[in-house]
Amino acid sequence: MNDTVRSQVSAEEWAVRVDLAACYRLIAMYGWDDLVFTHISARVPGPDEHFLINAYGMLFEEMTASSLVKVDLAGEKVLDSPHPVNPAGFVIHSAVHEARPDVGCVLHTHTKAGVAVSAQADGLLPISQISLFPYASLGYHDYEGVALNDDEKPRLVADLGNNNALILRNHGLLTTGATIADAFLNMYALETACQTQIMAQSSGGKLVLVPQPIVDGILAQAELVTKGLMGQLAWPGLLRKLDRHDPSYRD
Repeated sequence: MNDTVRSQVSAEEWAVRVDLAACYRLIAMYGWDDLVFTHISARVPGPDEHFLINAYGMLFEEMTASSLVKVDLAGEKVLDSPHPVNPAGFVIHSAVHEARPDVGCVLHTHTKAGVAVSAQADGLLPISQISLFPYASLGYHDYEGVALNDDEKPRLVADLGNNNALILRNHGLLTTGATIADAFLNMYALETACQTQIMAQSSGGKLVLVPQPIVDGILAQAELVTKGLMGQLAWPGLLRKLDRHDPSYRD
């Protein structure tokens, strides 16, 4: 199937497919997957409103570049594939891709720590250095049941706004990025912040919040720390890690 799909797409699309398959594998490697029930989508380069999403029913650790399904904003496949698409995944991801042309990738998880924080009235707290990065660009979307209805899209998009991350109340986490690498780095920060928060709260002690002036300047500091590369700073190393473990995501 690899040769068949690769021969039908541009070199630019194939590069995105490889990165997206890698992102799925990394989510599995870090233990942030939920069997087959969450999604990562990526915009296909070019003028068409097409994006790639996982083959519904495949584990994240099984994802490959050629198994990803290409669909349009109506949810219709634009390249033949034997795999179905999860309708709930399509509703959430198509909403963001349609409203935010600056977003190249949307990443959604149901991790235990993420869901736990999503169920807290105060949401994410600025109590750790890593929490400040998502905290400074974060929205909240109230739970409306399994995301199957198109009429939820405007509310989800409004709640995300221009932020890089969204906590889906009682549901999980969502991050965006101009690239797949950026979306992954944003999720790494948000997920780690949630894990840290749950650990800190479990101690029962009083939590210390980072002062607001520091929070206000954190995104500029992030630009300096990553030398303007953001997710791309760590991405090549993550791909090397995957290649040592199992390079079949490239198939």
